[in-house]
Amino acid sequence: MDSTVKPQDTNDSVTVTAPSSGGLQPFLHDAVVTLHAPSLVISRADGQIGEGADGVYHGDRRALSQLTVAVEGIPLAPVGGGLRGADRAEFRSILRGLGEVTPDPAVALHRRRSTAAGRFEECFDVTNAGGEHVRFRLTVTAGTDLAAMDQVKSGHSREQVPAEAADADAVGLSWTGDDFTAHLVTEPAPDTLDVPAGRFSYDVELAPGASWSVTLTCTAGYADGDQFPAPPAGQVPWSTPVLRSADRGLDRWLEQSLADLERLRLTDPQSGEARPDQFLAAGAPWFLTLFGRDALLAARMMLPLGTDLAAGTLRTLARRQGAVTDPATEEQPGKILHEVRRDTLKFADRLSLPSVYYGTVDATPLWITLLHDAWRWGLDPAEVEQLLPHAEAALAWLRDQADVGGDGFLKYIDQTGHGLSNQGWKDSEDSIRYRDGRRAHAPIALCEVQAYAYEAARGGAALLRAFGRHGADEWEEWAERLATRFRARFWVEDERGAYPAVALDGDGKPVDSVTSGFGHLLGTGLLNAEESALLAARIAGPGLDAGHGLRTYSSEAVGYNPYGYHVGSIWPHDTAIAVDGLVKAGFPDTAASLSAGLLTASAAFDARLPELFAGHGAEENPYPVAYPASCRPQAWAATSSVQVLRSALGLEADVPGGTITLSPTFAGAYGPLTVTGLQVGGGRLDVKLAADGSVEVVAPEGLTVITP
Repeated sequence: MDSTVKPQDTNDSVTVTAPSSGGLQPFLHDAVVTLHAPSLVISRADGQIGEGADGVYHGDRRALSQLTVAVEGIPLAPVGGGLRGADRAEFRSILRGLGEVTPDPAVALHRRRSTAAGRFEECFDVTNAGGEHVRFRLTVTAGTDLAAMDQVKSGHSREQVPAEAADADAVGLSWTGDDFTAHLVTEPAPDTLDVPAGRFSYDVELAPGASWSVTLTCTAGYADGDQFPAPPAGQVPWSTPVLRSADRGLDRWLEQSLADLERLRLTDPQSGEARPDQFLAAGAPWFLTLFGRDALLAARMMLPLGTDLAAGTLRTLARRQGAVTDPATEEQPGKILHEVRRDTLKFADRLSLPSVYYGTVDATPLWITLLHDAWRWGLDPAEVEQLLPHAEAALAWLRDQADVGGDGFLKYIDQTGHGLSNQGWKDSEDSIRYRDGRRAHAPIALCEVQAYAYEAARGGAALLRAFGRHGADEWEEWAERLATRFRARFWVEDERGAYPAVALDGDGKPVDSVTSGFGHLLGTGLLNAEESALLAARIAGPGLDAGHGLRTYSSEAVGYNPYGYHVGSIWPHDTAIAVDGLVKAGFPDTAASLSAGLLTASAAFDARLPELFAGHGAEENPYPVAYPASCRPQAWAATSSVQVLRSALGLEADVPGGTITLSPTFAGAYGPLTVTGLQVGGGRLDVKLAADGSVEVVAPEGLTVITP
């Protein structure tokens, strides 16, 4: 999902100049983010809003860029605070010296924040616990630049927009730019309102034991409404399980993840239903919109909690499935899109993405596989059948795209000159490299994309056969030919033996770096048992397994950077996919090691795993180090908790076949363990794993549970 422009990386010496002021992507690692998509709030750890990416946002626009509180002549000393769920936060400060007659603090400020879709509320409570009367002037200062999210992400500052007085019905301020308006009102009214300066001032007097409070409310929105509105209250498209294990860290990770995912939900206004289709926005703050790949992978990981999210995601993307060939947007018949924005997304002169952009090579096979897996987990056959024409169009895109280069592999190249140069999930400019650090040149065929295509063809064939449609045999044969070609062209060797290259370059030569792409091949059926064993051993090695998760790029390769977006960092979803593949391929011990690393990372990030973090090894740093500009929360990082739980339980579903398979692999590491409220085939599934390894299961009626 990277949309940052990165410097060229070559083996030649270059002269590097210091950056001018501005133009640097803001850091987020120490920020507090509350959200209720399509809105979010970013602040400092003390609650103040006023620097970098700080702000109150709605629909990729910054409604407020400043909201700070100060007490005249009195310093504020932060003493604690942080998240309270996903959409709320609290912050506490001491008014140093005010009313103090002993070394103990006397007067404290409690700042309470809540975030809703299009609405933000901040309450300031001041309490005098001392024995003296106190008087002070408290001032809240507000302002905004109404910047678009791509401007914020680029680090370029904008001039502040002049404030106007709110209408006669409220005391406050308003700002308007283009078709976007933000309002900020206060209750009670301030003693002084300085409109040009954006200052609300309150003269406060408190007796011993007394308290005072004020609430500021910000509302924001577009004249024509939201591109992807928030869902109606109470319509969560999954069950919410309760996990109780011997490892409270696992329980907390799942709980926080589900809270974040609930607030990352958006709806498709084109569904036009009383219960509109829902999908997960990719992540806050940079990607709080529809991304094909991200929404699909996140929905796939959430299948143990029900199929409604998968169905909504599939339909939302199917409505926007490519129908024509358009080089400007990279749309092609049958292709699934990459991302949707309200406006064109611009980063400097080298990257400009249209509002609806199809520059992704993997979303299309992932769409087919999600439909197949959702069917297996119990999606209503009537809903599956409605989507089969879209599946057939997507399969045709796989075939046609693989035929373009004549070698039978799916590949990509940016035809526009200003789109994404890499169009797999590692879509940063410098992500696909040879072992010696050189960048690969397009068109590029990624190893994991061939695995996705193989899995999609097999899954598509199963759907066609089950629903009596033509073509199942042909697609199974297509998949086997792809596997044969892959085995002949992708495998390379180094001093440790054989492994698949990360990609084939524009000349058809293997790009021979060792990467986390191995994890995406396992369990797809593309590899045989011997090949899977080779990759499991590579994943377990120190070059990839950092102890906190799986590095995207081996630390033993030239060009490795622990802070490289895709060349050394650790992505939780990437590690979770490897965990799943390892379990399916028969290597639960290696999967358990990676899962333990993610749990360590989860604890270090207060159970809210970021989009990615630095690839420093556990031997170098006992706790993971932040990637400073990472999204947090992000959908597929949060859904990784569900994927790890499913892999630990060895849980698989075949509702059309009438079975649930439960084969605990490394769940014993967290046992005894009880999880209630999973969902298969529309019914509830509860699992209890005792300390002795015995399993009790309560499954939906009509489904047979298969255990070891």
